[in-house]
Amino acid sequence: MKKLLACVLAIALAMTVLAGCGSQKAELALVTDGGEVTDQGFNQGAWEGLVKYAEEMSISKLSYKPVERTTQAYSDAIDLAVKGGAMVVVAVGYEMKDAVAAAQAQYPNVVFILLDGDPFDGTEAASDAQNAVGVVFAEEQAGFLAGYAAVKEGMTQLGFLGGKAQPGIVRYGYGFVQGAEYAAQQMGMAAGSVTVQYAYTGSFEESNDTQSLAAGWYGAGTECIFACGGTMTQSVIKAAENVGAKVIGADVDWSAQSDVILSSATKNLSTAVYNMIAAAYDEQLQGGQTMVYDASNNGVQLSMETSKFDTFTQKDYDAVYAALANNTGNIATGIVKDTNGEGNPVAVTELPLSAVVLQQVG
Repeated sequence: MKKLLACVLAIALAMTVLAGCGSQKAELALVTDGGEVTDQGFNQGAWEGLVKYAEEMSISKLSYKPVERTTQAYSDAIDLAVKGGAMVVVAVGYEMKDAVAAAQAQYPNVVFILLDGDPFDGTEAASDAQNAVGVVFAEEQAGFLAGYAAVKEGMTQLGFLGGKAQPGIVRYGYGFVQGAEYAAQQMGMAAGSVTVQYAYTGSFEESNDTQSLAAGWYGAGTECIFACGGTMTQSVIKAAENVGAKVIGADVDWSAQSDVILSSATKNLSTAVYNMIAAAYDEQLQGGQTMVYDASNNGVQLSMETSKFDTFTQKDYDAVYAALANNTGNIATGIVKDTNGEGNPVAVTELPLSAVVLQQVG
């Protein structure tokens, strides 16, 4: 890996000379999913990990925002990063897997780290190239913790509002519903005791439509909405602030955004990015593989330090987290994901539920 990086650096220096003055150059690059690195979500968490490594090692860094959310735009942004001298490119988001799969073959001397996706899974240019890795998170476990905590807190009218129905967002939702069910059963609650409104907005952007949808749920009695979808969460926060309801955020800790944030189901994004970049420079990168971050390696969690729970305690959290991490009682493997194990989609309505009733499923 060190020889590879040294070779790329030489190419980058040559490109700098050819490009002339005024061009931005960086050894480390992050290509966003089309959002900003200040989105309080996935992009920001990933950027913080890259910045941490870059500053510790005095390495130049840049972020690139695609002009639109298409494979061609993602590929163009990656090309720009490589032409700007990038030796390691961190690509954010499931939708970039085709662009990364093509890039890792096109640029064998550049290291690619795809967050939230597998560049070797069903992509047109898929291969087992040793210069790329995928990093995925057990969102179903993070969602499970959120749903479990909400019901343990005493809430029975819940909502799940996701952005686009991408695999990671879907896993959040499935886990949330099953965590609520698990807590209700532990507490001996009767069938139908918990109601979960469930929908996808189709967008990760903040919008009046999303705020209106969330406001309608709150107005009908929903106590807390689990919002999963980047800046879309801001719309849910505004709706909650208007009525004094609660929100659980996703991906990163949203507590600084508003007092209505009850907690956040987070991914250890910055650490994952930092570790993958460090592995590349230390010749320890396991190329051609997709790494999984879950409770067993502290990859997902609830932001308990900034949470505003009244009855759900740290002791409660530690117990259920240990069960996930150690798979005590088969909890972790028992969480139904977005497929049935054979690659076929499973509708959230097909989840094994008793205490929980789903409404307005979309």
